[in-house]
Amino acid sequence: MLAYDDKRNFYRMMVNSPCQVTVIDSPAAKPMDAVCRDISATGLSIELQSLKVELGSLLEITIESSNEELESLVAKAKVIRCDELSDQACLVGAEISEMN
Repeated sequence: MLAYDDKRNFYRMMVNSPCQVTVIDSPAAKPMDAVCRDISATGLSIELQSLKVELGSLLEITIESSNEELESLVAKAKVIRCDELSDQACLVGAEISEMN
């Protein structure tokens, strides 16, 4: 029997990289510091040190490049999962809709 991870169309790449996350469809949108735990061709997971993010929220995620020759990654994604890690942190799963 195949494990769940074996059924994915794209493998996840573990990055554990600092990033900035903005909830686009929020009137009081301001960037939040976060950590991008992993990324694939169609989605990513982000650890946020904040309250839960609503399912369906649209996010803009920026991961700064540490190499001058590579552009920073900027993606727009829709929240499809939000799991509470502690009283002050949650793990957000998001589906990428656009990437620059």
